[in-house]
Amino acid sequence: MIRFVAAFALLACATSPVAADVIDASAAGFTVSKTVSIAATPDVVWETLRAPQRWWAKDHTWSGDSANLYIDSQATGCFCEKLPGRGSVAHARVIFVDKGKLLRLDGAFGPLQSMAVTGVMTFELSPDGDKATTLKMTYTVGGYTPGGLEKIAAPVDAVLGQQLDGLKAAVEAPPPVAK
Repeated sequence: MIRFVAAFALLACATSPVAADVIDASAAGFTVSKTVSIAATPDVVWETLRAPQRWWAKDHTWSGDSANLYIDSQATGCFCEKLPGRGSVAHARVIFVDKGKLLRLDGAFGPLQSMAVTGVMTFELSPDGDKATTLKMTYTVGGYTPGGLEKIAAPVDAVLGQQLDGLKAAVEAPPPVAK
């Protein structure tokens, strides 16, 4: 957990090629959003989105291993993580699924989980021609933390930009070579 929090804090100064944009930030909450074009159909992007073990950075897990992540992509399902030999973490609860079009999660990710906050993350997919997808990710967080939430909007922005980089790379990676 300390590694996770430290990495989260270090990203406050980092930039990402797909860095999200801080749309709004105040002591009571913030919204970050990013739209990215991915060279694959919405169905391919959807299947990869549902498999965070393929794209979520291991530095932003509690276990230190992205292979422990999974999304049960139905309402009441969860974006969860196994902590082998220790337990598990529910990062977010799935609250809306429209296969290939929209995935909405309710949860406070990472260090936000220990704060008196809630967050809603929405992934919207739309076709961009025949072989590309426009993916829009929006994360809105509200609640209370000493010192205000506006101070953590930029680090959350950087972390989510890194995750979108990972998603785009996982989708667009060439298929493995058959041996």
